[in-house]
Amino acid sequence: MTISANKVSFDEHTMWIDLTDGRTIGVLLAWFPRLMRASSAERERVEISRVGLHWEALDEDISIAGLLAGHGDMTKQSERAV
Repeated sequence: MTISANKVSFDEHTMWIDLTDGRTIGVLLAWFPRLMRASSAERERVEISRVGLHWEALDEDISIAGLLAGHGDMTKQSERAV
């Protein structure tokens, strides 16, 4: 069974994701600098897919599996390895 997002919302410091299994998870925006710097309107333009969340204008992709595993923004780690 793949756990997906049903809904995404934000408060000042947190992204809230309602999951298909009934859970709601909260993730600090500090984990995702692009989202933290984005306007409320930009954050609301999220596309929800079977496996994750996508913001076209922000070039941000977040997998639900990664969130459940406790992963934040992996971009910084990739850039350090180069």
